[in-house]
Amino acid sequence: MAARGHRQSRRGRGIGVDLGTANTLIHAAGRGIVLREPSVVAVDSARGVVLAVGTEAKRMVGRTPDGVVAIRPLKDGVIADLEVAEAMLRVFLKRVRQRPSLFRPTVVITIPSDLTEVERRAVRDATMHAGARRVLLIEEPLAAAIGAGLPVTEPRGSMVLNIGGGTSEVAVIAMNGIVAGRSIRVGGDEVDEAIVAHVRREFNLEIGVSTAEQIKHEIGSAYPLNGDECATIVRGRDLLTGLPHEVEVSSAQIREAILEAIGDILEAARQTLENTPPELSADIIQRGIALTGGGALLRGMDRLMARETRMPVRLVEQPLDCVVLGAGRALEDGRRFAEAFVKC
Repeated sequence: MAARGHRQSRRGRGIGVDLGTANTLIHAAGRGIVLREPSVVAVDSARGVVLAVGTEAKRMVGRTPDGVVAIRPLKDGVIADLEVAEAMLRVFLKRVRQRPSLFRPTVVITIPSDLTEVERRAVRDATMHAGARRVLLIEEPLAAAIGAGLPVTEPRGSMVLNIGGGTSEVAVIAMNGIVAGRSIRVGGDEVDEAIVAHVRREFNLEIGVSTAEQIKHEIGSAYPLNGDECATIVRGRDLLTGLPHEVEVSSAQIREAILEAIGDILEAARQTLENTPPELSADIIQRGIALTGGGALLRGMDRLMARETRMPVRLVEQPLDCVVLGAGRALEDGRRFAEAFVKC
């Protein structure tokens, strides 16, 4: 009995981490999702001191005085600043641990499917230095499929499109592995940047990415809204006068602005379908494509994807949480999902 209790307590220390370009989510065994924070760190560059991490740091983006910088340590799903990434993970892991312990947790951490061995090692090292006892890697589309409840262990094809902040991942999955897939460095960040560029070009108005993200959430869409087209007031700095200014921007204009970025994601899905074995294609025709990730919440994304691929498309429940839920479930049922982890 004591031995079994010991094993259970060790499993209870397992942690799943969705280390995203925009946000980091953490799932703790037996407790569910215990952290949901922006992947941002505010640093005093003169002293090299971390001032804030997560939500508090994100509030500082574009608003910091000289000497204080708000850093996103991941770019396009890849660690761009190893030292800052370690500091961020250390803070997050400390927050979710219920009490000080001599035992460090096993951490399953998600990665884009196209990372190089060097990039994978950077993720593993950052997580170990942040306080993990052992690090297991799992590819994001596979984690998303597990979190969405798709039958990834069976010899049937399941297709998932996960649209994150820095990357979009498309994969056809069977037998705990990716049979065909594409990973592109296009996601919510590129959509936001496209809105910034459009407002600058069309209205001579300078806005920040935080404002662009707000516009995307308020009136952004991937598909015509029929009778629900709308507009919003956008405030920024006039490039001609240098003074604060505001303009009205319509949902149709924003849809035009993000067309190229959305088109890249659609093309990745089409290429994946073209490279899928015929037997699995039949499964996908029957079962459709599952949309996950924050980008899947863009209005009309499912309708546009269905039109362009001629496949059934559905937005899964909890699209923002699927990746971290999948990482947590893979750790909790390690025997069933043993083949899903990246071989190192």
